[in-house]
Amino acid sequence: MSAPISRNSPSQGSASDEIASSSEAVGETITTFDGAEALLRAWGRGLTPDPWLTVSEWADRHRWLSSRASAEPGRYRTERTPYMRAIMDALSPGHPAQRVVFQKAAQVGATEAGNNWIGFVIHHAPGPMLAVQPTVELAKRNSRQRIDPLIEESPALKERVRPARARDSGNTQLSKDFPGGVLVMTGANSAVGLRSMPARYVFLDEVDAYPASADEEGDPVSLAEARSLTFAHRRKVFLVSTPTIRGVSRIEREYEASDQRRFFVPCPHCGAMQWLRFERLRWEKGRPETAAYTCNACEEPIEEHHKPAMLSLGEWRPTAEPRDARTVGFHLSALYSPPGWKSWADIARDKETAAGSDEAERVFRNTVLGETWIETGDAPDWQRIAERREDWPAGTVPERGLFLTAGADVQKDRIEVDVWAWGRGLESWLVDHVVIEGGPANPECWDALTELLGRSWRHVGGAELGLARLAIDTGYETAAVYGWARSVGFAQVAPVKGVEGFNRASPVSGPTYVDATVSGKRLRRGARLWTVAVSTFKAETYRFLRLARPTVEELEEGAAFPPGTVHLPGWVDSEWLKQLVAEQLVTVRNRRGFARLEWQKLRERNEALDARVYARAAAWIAGADRWGEATWADLEEQVGVRGTEPERSEGQAPAGRIHRKPGRRARRVFRSSYMG
Repeated sequence: MSAPISRNSPSQGSASDEIASSSEAVGETITTFDGAEALLRAWGRGLTPDPWLTVSEWADRHRWLSSRASAEPGRYRTERTPYMRAIMDALSPGHPAQRVVFQKAAQVGATEAGNNWIGFVIHHAPGPMLAVQPTVELAKRNSRQRIDPLIEESPALKERVRPARARDSGNTQLSKDFPGGVLVMTGANSAVGLRSMPARYVFLDEVDAYPASADEEGDPVSLAEARSLTFAHRRKVFLVSTPTIRGVSRIEREYEASDQRRFFVPCPHCGAMQWLRFERLRWEKGRPETAAYTCNACEEPIEEHHKPAMLSLGEWRPTAEPRDARTVGFHLSALYSPPGWKSWADIARDKETAAGSDEAERVFRNTVLGETWIETGDAPDWQRIAERREDWPAGTVPERGLFLTAGADVQKDRIEVDVWAWGRGLESWLVDHVVIEGGPANPECWDALTELLGRSWRHVGGAELGLARLAIDTGYETAAVYGWARSVGFAQVAPVKGVEGFNRASPVSGPTYVDATVSGKRLRRGARLWTVAVSTFKAETYRFLRLARPTVEELEEGAAFPPGTVHLPGWVDSEWLKQLVAEQLVTVRNRRGFARLEWQKLRERNEALDARVYARAAAWIAGADRWGEATWADLEEQVGVRGTEPERSEGQAPAGRIHRKPGRRARRVFRSSYMG
């Protein structure tokens, strides 16, 4: 073990020397017992207090970055990311905090700070340590890509962890033995790994990506922290993550229970200390390279080249009274990224590119600003929606509607179907509302639904449009739905199953093959099922319903409706409108205080909302979220309208999150499925 460094406490070293000397003196008097001298030396080391060297000081002295794991290999320098110094030092044994929370943007140096802590523990403050990744697979990958280079490139660590190739080395992919301790790595999805040992140190990385429960045994954060309780005031727990959704984010909950520290930096013009807010970053629209930060005291622009000096003079300041005195919390956005990493111009460019896309906006808020995404789940006012109804005949497709999908909601005594037209940017129009009486037990009901598949609706341009896809709920009378879908074929029909939760990246998954009972016979893999994250499309629908609309005068001057605008005809009644906004998103907490978002009914009937969600899922399955410009132009040509693509800034994706052009064969199949 290295000699203790007592820079902050001159008397510490002499006390340690006295303990070591007394141990050796006692050892000289005991000669009859084998191993007594080694035992007493170990006893002396155990009595030696932890060194006063901080984690940041250790990193600057001993840490080397590998080209395998870092974009800037070589000696680690805390001055490169000065804001990490206080965070690392809070993990040092001499700091009174037991829990350190870091809510952050992506790529600000948090992972390397955690690795510095691991290196410090191995070298200077040995003890059992548990490092948790979201899954076991990620833990294995982190071990290969981060921990192994950490050990191999830092001589002080390499001499303490035996090579993995050595026999009985104690160095495996998920476990690293070292004198006085062990590093165990596991995933939050493994309850066995989380309760495998007591741990003085616990490193919980990306906690917002953890599952709600580890093997159905409870919250993985609580299970991991329980491993450290026996170490009392000597324990250290480091929780790190980019946040996710407001109300369910673990890291946000932990940060709000802390003293909520912010990194204050001085203005280079007036010296006013302030923490950086995105709202103060200003640039000319369409020219992100002009981005500069505006001081909230003197209103002078601060340029990118001022950032290094500002960061070097920055300091962390608490902004709240902690609910837990043992916890310190830090929050940092990418606005603080050092030169050469993410510039203010890059952030402005990301913001402009994200405009018009819920998923891109959320990624920007989570990974760039380090803030939670707020789901808008309050039900819009149905009377306000009624005032916005427009005038067009039932069964007619308006000009900008380019293809049709339908959502079918199966009830005990009927099947309700809503037909929606979709255009660029997912602008939509309700074209038809059909109620088929009889219910799933009546064969005539299914015959009528089959007939609906063959119907066409006239576009104002003269074309006849059929249904590109009909999505039907399988939650009620599942066998009957599977049987009907199999009989008409899955090319035009998509049986769907709604599940709670958000998945903006892929709100529809599948299809998966499931067993189905048809004419009394059970068929293995007899049906295809799509799974829909209904929370995603419900929140999207409510957001689209709230979009501001251009005035009559603005429309006459050529203004366009915002992407996603929902158009409703004058012939829909108040009952249908109330059903469309019949739910709201609420935060529900369990007995342990953990929160989750849940959709709850405001009124009993919600068929219109369900049918809208299924029709939207059908549009996703048809590919509307992924079509390129050529496909939209092709659809406009076929229905007889001119191109209506809205203007967008340079580098911004077309509205509706359109990224790629389908292959020639896919376009041909699509045309045959919806064009009458």
